[in-house]
Amino acid sequence: MSTVDQLLREGARRLGGLGSPRLDAELLLGHALGQRREELYRSLFSSVPTQAEERYVALLAERETRRPVAQLVGHREFWSFTLEVTGATLVPRPETEMLVERALARIPADAAWTIADLGTGTGAIALAIARERPACKVLATELSKPALAVARRNAKALALRNVSFKHGDWFTPLPRPDSARWRFHMIVSNPPYIATDEWPLTDPELGFEPRVALDGGKDGLNACRVIAEAAPRYLRPGGWLLLEHGFRQGEDVRELLKDAGFGNVATTTDLAGRPRVSEGQIGTPPA
Repeated sequence: MSTVDQLLREGARRLGGLGSPRLDAELLLGHALGQRREELYRSLFSSVPTQAEERYVALLAERETRRPVAQLVGHREFWSFTLEVTGATLVPRPETEMLVERALARIPADAAWTIADLGTGTGAIALAIARERPACKVLATELSKPALAVARRNAKALALRNVSFKHGDWFTPLPRPDSARWRFHMIVSNPPYIATDEWPLTDPELGFEPRVALDGGKDGLNACRVIAEAAPRYLRPGGWLLLEHGFRQGEDVRELLKDAGFGNVATTTDLAGRPRVSEGQIGTPPA
């Protein structure tokens, strides 16, 4: 039988062409053993049971095809918690935490706002906001029924009672905005934003994630355009719309927001210094 150390070294060697071979090997071996990766270092020279080694080798083979680690282990860390991930959902990414940060910066700590998250996927954004702002009520929509089931399980695992989910495309499941009572203080979304001609240049791992959640059409802005145009009808006066987008799309998304009547339009960069989240406020004069 091989030791933990030997298997980690072999795994890192096999995954050497990927971005984080050692980390991937640790996560996959930990999953095969039913341990957290930190626990591996307490038993580096212990022998690994044959069945666990076989599971690990099979996981390495899958990873070599570029299947995301989150899909292989069934979960991903996001914000301050762990989310279930399946092939029906996008893998939550660090860039999306910037959208959560911007939303929380706008929501007072004790506010009892109503917030909509459009295209929730795993529920990452909705759950992070609901957890950090417990007085708020968050409604998350999702077109994919399998993805919606994942989001609901994630909410249950986190014991969050101030978030609810509805099946449907973008605004379709939301209450009709006939009165201010049914309008939202904030709408957030991480919509599809990869342009058609960008697909050959994307990370091969994206091929394992649902294309409907990634493909933004010819210019990558189809979903952003729909959301920006419709959002003013669903927002209270002074309400905010926040959108994640591609790093080349900041100027275009700001123009979409201005054309839809939003003021105080601005874009925030991610940790790599790239434009990532644009926001605007309805019912205010342009900045």
